Amino acid sequence: MSSDHAGATPSAAEQVLAMSEIQSLFAKRLRAMDTKQWDQYAQCHTDDVVSESYADVPDENRPQADGQANKVVGAVALTKAISGLLDGDTKVTTVHHGHMPEIELTSPTTARGIWAMEDELWWQHGDVTEHMHGYGHYHEEYRKVEGRWLISYRKLTRLRVTKTPGFFSYLRGRL
Repeated sequence: MSSDHAGATPSAAEQVLAMSEIQSLFAKRLRAMDTKQWDQYAQCHTDDVVSESYADVPDENRPQADGQANKVVGAVALTKAISGLLDGDTKVTTVHHGHMPEIELTSPTTARGIWAMEDELWWQHGDVTEHMHGYGHYHEEYRKVEGRWLISYRKLTRLRVTKTPGFFSYLRGRL
């Protein structure tokens, strides 16, 4: 936001603009992930982003950082982890939707948000189509860096997941 005084309360127009920019950022991240545009995906995150979004992945395939499973630190590591899951030897088709954002500006350069989410993932296993369908929430934090809002933290929590019995079998020996 561009308030004239550092630390000043942003105007209503600046607050609406910030929320709109964050919503566009979130949409771009989902589109980049679903279309496998990994350079754009990486650009949606701060260099030190922390992601805790892999709780549904079997234990032996969860990314780890700082000795903690289900954690990835850094835009490069996050992009490598997600592209490895969705765009490795086995291509996984994905559709991610984010709905009903609750965005709170916590300062002129920081914000947090919660998004209702739904995702579907498919991959072909011989003649069988493996499928997962999830519902839950993204809990995110954002930071404005050099005039651009970026995602600095993400945690995925799920309320419900349905999947075919062999959905995660493509991960054997990966990550």
